[in-house]
Amino acid sequence: MDSDDSKKRIILIEDEDFIRDLYKRQLDLAGFTTDAFPNGTTGLEALKKNQYDLLLLDVMLPDINGLEILRRIKADQATSGMAVVLLTNLGQESIIKESFALGSVGYLIKASYTPDQIVQEVKNFIEGKPSNIAQA
Repeated sequence: MDSDDSKKRIILIEDEDFIRDLYKRQLDLAGFTTDAFPNGTTGLEALKKNQYDLLLLDVMLPDINGLEILRRIKADQATSGMAVVLLTNLGQESIIKESFALGSVGYLIKASYTPDQIVQEVKNFIEGKPSNIAQA
């Protein structure tokens, strides 16, 4: 049972330190509780220990590809219902289509959004509002 004052928990898996720190800071300032991890292995470990409302997931990671992480999350009953938004600079249509086929709710191209716009999109996804992003 969520009360209105309970903070939504976001998990961010992003290998670039600057981007990870920037998004974490913006999300925290917007009132979210944000856990940020530099790779898929530590992110998946956190997902086993904590409950999150939304995952912001990079595709290109040093250890496990973001699409593989998405597959694992959707295959695990404990995390299968969590909203996953891919956050990447890969704009290939095949990757976008695969991410939606695997169950992501959104796909954001990092270069196309300011950090504040990313925060707004996260709010939209959590509130179940339609995003400005065209669905593949």
